[in-house]
Amino acid sequence: MKNKFFSRLTAAALALVLLSAPGAQALTVDQAAELLQRVYVDEVPQTVLEQTTIQDMLAALGDPYTEYFTPEEYGAFTATMSDTSLVGIGVVYTQTEEGLLLSEVLEGSPAEKGGLEPDDLIVKVDGRSVLGETTDTVSGWIQGEEDTEVKVTYLRDGNRKTVTLTRALVVVAATTTQLIDGHIGYISCSTFGMETVGHFQEGIEKYRDQVSAWIVDLRSNTGGVTQAAVDAAGCFTGTGEMAYLRDGSDAYGVYYHEDDSLTLHPVIVLMDPYSASASEIFASAIRDRGAGIVIGTRSYGKGVAQTVIDREFEPEYFADGDAIKITSHRFFTPAGNSTDQVGVIPDLLLPPDQVIPAAYLLAGPGFFTDTSGLLRVDMQWRWHIDLETALSEEYRETFQAILDAITVNRKIWSGIGGPDGWARTDLETVCGETGMEFHAPAFPDQEDCTYTDAVSILRTYDMLHGREDGKFYPQDTLTRAELCQLLAVALNCSVPINESPYSDVPEDAWYTPAVVAMSNMGLVNGTGNDSFSPDEPVDHQQFITILGRLAQRLNLYLYDDVKGRPQDAVDVVGLWDYADWAKESAWLLSYSQKGYFGNTITLLWDEAGEISPTEATTREEAAYALYRLLSYLNILPV
Repeated sequence: MKNKFFSRLTAAALALVLLSAPGAQALTVDQAAELLQRVYVDEVPQTVLEQTTIQDMLAALGDPYTEYFTPEEYGAFTATMSDTSLVGIGVVYTQTEEGLLLSEVLEGSPAEKGGLEPDDLIVKVDGRSVLGETTDTVSGWIQGEEDTEVKVTYLRDGNRKTVTLTRALVVVAATTTQLIDGHIGYISCSTFGMETVGHFQEGIEKYRDQVSAWIVDLRSNTGGVTQAAVDAAGCFTGTGEMAYLRDGSDAYGVYYHEDDSLTLHPVIVLMDPYSASASEIFASAIRDRGAGIVIGTRSYGKGVAQTVIDREFEPEYFADGDAIKITSHRFFTPAGNSTDQVGVIPDLLLPPDQVIPAAYLLAGPGFFTDTSGLLRVDMQWRWHIDLETALSEEYRETFQAILDAITVNRKIWSGIGGPDGWARTDLETVCGETGMEFHAPAFPDQEDCTYTDAVSILRTYDMLHGREDGKFYPQDTLTRAELCQLLAVALNCSVPINESPYSDVPEDAWYTPAVVAMSNMGLVNGTGNDSFSPDEPVDHQQFITILGRLAQRLNLYLYDDVKGRPQDAVDVVGLWDYADWAKESAWLLSYSQKGYFGNTITLLWDEAGEISPTEATTREEAAYALYRLLSYLNILPV
């Protein structure tokens, strides 16, 4: 894709935050209206400005991310992006059936002074057994008032010890780093705040000489300060453009990381459905810049940023310490993609309970001199799985999940000895040689599909579903309802809360949520007289028009290609048979994109000039075109 020049984002000293979560106030209604009109990313409807209270105004706006904060609420909001202070003994633990297994003992804490170490197992607190108790109950026993004492009984190497500790104020960092198995750097980050980058830098510098791979755990990290996420990712990517922002006037800014990378080793980013906003910027920067991969489940899908305005910037409006957070920008990844709705699609889509052990297996044995007994999976970097560990009882289920998540186009290799001895293999062979199950990522009727690899890849990522009987019916005609369902599944749309705007789309139909979601996004329209005609076939030019709208929504380069299109660009022979309303999208998807040597790249199943505009679209044509678009943009990691 072509390069694009952006101005460096100065943000006029306003703090841009990216949080997924959505009081009497000193701010007046007129002042709130003025700020919304000045800052909001879209045009503010007149019905919003006519409201008589700020609460009604924001409710009418319908944006869960635009919020007013009382002074107390603003203090709580800013506190969510900082380290946490509490009175206790300074340990991080996991509750097991045998007791509290310590994973970390904070430096300078009462626990460290009392001699506790990682891997110790706490079994009693003040003589009370922790077995069978809830985490909250045990935490309540350990915590207490500062300078009070607590007795802790723990096991180490089978020996029982009891120590009396004096509780003290300890700081629990929102970002922590551990060394696992002597060669894996594990960084857990629960929010992106002002201290985050320092924690990343300290952790990387502490362990980088021992590490062969990094794991950054962003599960349930709902966001934070944009620059913190950018600079934290920059620790691995080095200098360069990390994210782009576009405001309501279509002006662009860029977030840029100034410093070199702190490590040359790759990163595995862990995500779940609660990883949002700044977490998605971090993960996208890591992948788009080639620093690593993402595994887990698809992220939340928040593609907008907010500007926080408080008394530092508008002292006359917020003299009492209140503030307002307004959606002001859409953000895009280094590749120019939006994460809105679609989220970050992981390189390996895994069950939630398999994410941590999968990261451990992918991180491999560390530094090695013999490839024997290793399986290599190429996903930007070379990831080495030790088969003896993978086939053990502890990791066998995880290994099966990894094999099921590898797409058919990935290159995999068996180690044949020596420092770099590899032989190309495939998933079915690996499963046969290791006794694992081979689950072909295919529909039962896929042998009749022209674009079988694309369909298999979409199925592996759970982005393509069949009909009720489990079959795909690749050559059947695509209906308008099925098109909405196809796009809603691929985009990971949430169920809309508003009712259907179409008289022939009943509330209880299987396709209604998808139709309403696609209508809300502006991708589909009705057929007139409040009708949608869900069972009608979609012809080629209708499908191409809808896919063109989606392309502009997903990627800033394609959006700007349309805005900057020469007037005569659609006056080509291949588009003569298309309706005027379809020519722009057909041009965008079939003629606008160029390769390195000036060759035209089509994002359809054929050049637009070879496609009959009024013929019905088949299910396999739609699936393949969607695959072409998402993989070309690198939204789909193939």
